Amino acid sequence: MEGAADVAETAYTPFENKPDATAVRFIVRRVKPTPGSQLALFADYSYHAFITDRDGDTLDLEADHRRHAEIENAIRDLKYGVGLNHLPSGRFPANAAWLAVQALAHNLARWTGRIGLVEPVMTTKTLRRRFFSLAGRLTRKARRLTLHLPQGWPWQNQFSSALARLRALPLPS
Repeated sequence: MEGAADVAETAYTPFENKPDATAVRFIVRRVKPTPGSQLALFADYSYHAFITDRDGDTLDLEADHRRHAEIENAIRDLKYGVGLNHLPSGRFPANAAWLAVQALAHNLARWTGRIGLVEPVMTTKTLRRRFFSLAGRLTRKARRLTLHLPQGWPWQNQFSSALARLRALPLPS
């Protein structure tokens, strides 16, 4: 079945030679690799493991762990994609303004990627490199603006379809 995963659990006792060692739950998720994923030679599966001491159903804990990983990716994107790791000042109001601007930029980039590109989430850094920092030329002829994109640009079709999707959105009333 495509997209299916196998989840297994076992008990694990880290530092078991210590007198206060306690057993924890070791949960592993196994999935078939997706096209384009980078794996070792002859790898049939991709494995993701974590340790927890929480109570609950194994599948619920594993799903919660994956949701948490998505949040961690968003935080990483905020830090390294839009520059949240470089707060400009030791003054609270300046840092608060910087945080607000960076959060807006991050959200605009995420929405542009989700609505326009209709793809899995792309990092802000990738969006900026491929689309936002595009060197193009706007020309005007007969009161119409035309965007000229570079020849042989690998993401031209993706950009054009995303631009058409975003232009087709209804304006708020």
